[in-house]
Amino acid sequence: MGGVTSPTPAPPTSPDAPWSVAVVSEKVRGWIARLGDVWVEGQVVQFRQRPGAWMQYLTLRDVDEKVSVTVSVQTSVLQASTATVEEGARVVVHAKPDFFKGNGSFSLRAAEIRPVGVGELLARIEHLRRVLAAEGLFDESRKVRLPFLPHVVGLVTGRNSDAKHDVMKNAQARWPQVRFEVREVAVQGTSAVREVKAAIAELDALPEVEVIVVARGGGALEDLLPFSDESLVRAAAACRTPLVSAIGHEQDAPLLDLVADLRASTPTDAAKRVVPDVAEERRRVDQARATMRHAVRARVDREQHGLDSVRSRPVLARPQSMVESRERDIAYRVTHARHVLNAALLTASGEVGRLEAQVRALSPASTLERGYAVVQRADGHVVRSPDDAGPGTAVRLRLARGELDATVGDGA
Repeated sequence: MGGVTSPTPAPPTSPDAPWSVAVVSEKVRGWIARLGDVWVEGQVVQFRQRPGAWMQYLTLRDVDEKVSVTVSVQTSVLQASTATVEEGARVVVHAKPDFFKGNGSFSLRAAEIRPVGVGELLARIEHLRRVLAAEGLFDESRKVRLPFLPHVVGLVTGRNSDAKHDVMKNAQARWPQVRFEVREVAVQGTSAVREVKAAIAELDALPEVEVIVVARGGGALEDLLPFSDESLVRAAAACRTPLVSAIGHEQDAPLLDLVADLRASTPTDAAKRVVPDVAEERRRVDQARATMRHAVRARVDREQHGLDSVRSRPVLARPQSMVESRERDIAYRVTHARHVLNAALLTASGEVGRLEAQVRALSPASTLERGYAVVQRADGHVVRSPDDAGPGTAVRLRLARGELDATVGDGA
């Protein structure tokens, strides 16, 4: 860039001493001329080559802002340039700012035009990637899971693009009931960033939209640059609705892929990721039903087998057998008890007879039965010798069957 000199302060004006338009234009031209040569980067948005003309004109626009400027360049300079000057190309222009007093227009007179190389673009994208990654915009913790079965899918895509038809056709083939809110926008060029951002914001504000798909077919790096724009990436990060990025092909990797909640390799892949396959889900339901049916049948069969096993036991086959067994046991024990009791009684009866015979044998009564008598005095003393009862002593004779009173007489 050339040196920039501060303009000399203009003399004051007043309602009584105003400048003319020509003076103002001249002073503006002078101020602009003091800027010197500058290097300017932008995107060619309008260029129509004029065959045979020595001067060509193109419109250069800022890649982020809605600011454009007319660039005049000699045909010979344009032909000597290594840049392919066409609409959509990003170039760096070495030019001198100029102000045309005739119509009050500002322009750049280019002395050299260079292309913005792919390597430089990749380096800028990589630098922006590191900056946004350091801020945490690509963290997995920020990503939201997609709903299993969204009723309405927001689709941001090019106008009548193949990506639009791929997403809608494949999604509806998988789940016919899915509905789409489509926003057709420019997906390359200077207005792409602005239109894609506006479409995302509009769909994000609709409560019925449950997931947003941003889809674009493949293209050159320059064509996909809008999807690595910082403002677009930040707008996607601020989106509250789950967002799917389906930009380009498998090898393409714009920064929108990193900030999206889900990255699809292609628009067709996006359709497969946002809605389930009705045929596959039916197959899974049928499989689950068959598995549950098999499990229930196995459980019933196992329980039935257990019941049959229990019922086959003798105690349940003939419940009375348990009582009969106890009855036989009790009858045996009663019989045994009776036998033991009878034996005990017989033994006791014999013992009583023996003891009775023994008692009878030892009893004085048996002696009396043989004709003997027991002599007792009146005081009950048994008379065992004549000395125990003198003559005239009253005695009582105890016989086997009664008693007799007597008086001892004189033995002489």
